[in-house]
Amino acid sequence: MSRADHMDVAAYALGVLDPQDMERFEEHLATCWACAAELETMVPVVGLLSGIDGEAMAALEQTHTDPALLDRTLVAVRRDRRRTRVRQLLATAAAVVVFGGLSGVAAGFLGDDAPPVPQAEPTQSVPTAAPSSEPTDPNRPGVGGEKDIEGDEHNATDPGTGVTTTMWLAKKEYGTQIAVQLSRLPGPRTCRLVVVRKNATSEVVGTWSVPGGGYGTNQNPLALELSASTSAPLADIEKVQVQSVDVNGVASPLVTVSDL
Repeated sequence: MSRADHMDVAAYALGVLDPQDMERFEEHLATCWACAAELETMVPVVGLLSGIDGEAMAALEQTHTDPALLDRTLVAVRRDRRRTRVRQLLATAAAVVVFGGLSGVAAGFLGDDAPPVPQAEPTQSVPTAAPSSEPTDPNRPGVGGEKDIEGDEHNATDPGTGVTTTMWLAKKEYGTQIAVQLSRLPGPRTCRLVVVRKNATSEVVGTWSVPGGGYGTNQNPLALELSASTSAPLADIEKVQVQSVDVNGVASPLVTVSDL
């Protein structure tokens, strides 16, 4: 293999070899580690020269006889790219100046009657609800920025069991919505919520289990909150009662709201 074969690396990387010479060089490249290493270093150079036109590419083919030609070409490419960037920056600056001048001219034509340009103002937070001067119960549902529970509030404490409840009853198209809060409710036990109508009929509208620590007790200070609904109109309800149910299914009242 002649010395000229080793000098075809640049021409091969730039793709200027004819098919016959390219095939011959690839056969040489398969057995020459030096050319393979040199070809790897040419990859960045090919990227830099990707924007050069066809005549410049043809001139680069001569670098195998004049290595200094490649250096001069790269210098010229870098200089041309710097000039291009400078021209782009100048064009951008000129556009800004022209736009500013046109804005001033427009303001002059409009005069003092020109409508003011709207300015963004700081957004002030708006309270979701009017502040209340009355103290609020921290255990009441809806405290803490949430919407208050809908309906009329009714409170009751059973003197025998000690169970305390607050219920909210709201009139709905489908009947009545009931929200319940229970405390001083010991466990473990099974409970149910019963609606008693004025015609002496009753309806179980909810059941639940109470853990050993209970709700609203020394073991578990958190009150129990639940909700239910009934088809009975609010005007037809005589009372709402929380009952405890034993293993035999026998129910006994824990607390009753009857001031409806």
